[in-house]
Amino acid sequence: MITPVTAKDKKSFIQWFLNHYRLKKRESVWILNYLVNHNDLLGNVHFVRDVKYCPRGIMMTSHCSEEVPFRFYKNHLVTTDAEKSFHEIRLNQNEPLYLQLNFKRSNQHSYYASVLEENPFIPADYYITNHEKALANQLLNYSLYEYKKEKLLKQIDRALDEMNQEEFRILSKKLNDLKSIAALQPDSSEE
Repeated sequence: MITPVTAKDKKSFIQWFLNHYRLKKRESVWILNYLVNHNDLLGNVHFVRDVKYCPRGIMMTSHCSEEVPFRFYKNHLVTTDAEKSFHEIRLNQNEPLYLQLNFKRSNQHSYYASVLEENPFIPADYYITNHEKALANQLLNYSLYEYKKEKLLKQIDRALDEMNQEEFRILSKKLNDLKSIAALQPDSSEE
């Protein structure tokens, strides 16, 4: 079980962040200072990656990052107006707010990692690329081929042991058909 991040830890991290990084938008500093000064609100703040998938989230960027300066996401709507976002945060303090901070090597920073939480809104296949899907499909096809081939070889051996020529002929044809089909598929492996 993952231990929840306390409001005290979030507050400490935000203060540290504000002391070490300059944000591209000054309104981002206002928002972070507002969060630091409202412990009850900090309980609803969650630091995550890929905030764009969250129902209500903010992405803020420091000068040392190439990302866009500011984005506020709410129910698939996006705005770059930090003042409107600040107003929305103040009016809806009891709703969860997801926060993504972009700064140099943020994905490698241990302090940031200590307050990061799993983003529950990332799609299930988000981390799977088309190349990985193709590799998985190839592996599945190869595994099925090998299973069917081994099964047929065992049945052929049994037919030989029983001296059943008709069964041997039928099973040999099935094995040849299986090998022919496998040879037609791209990147198939055959022994």
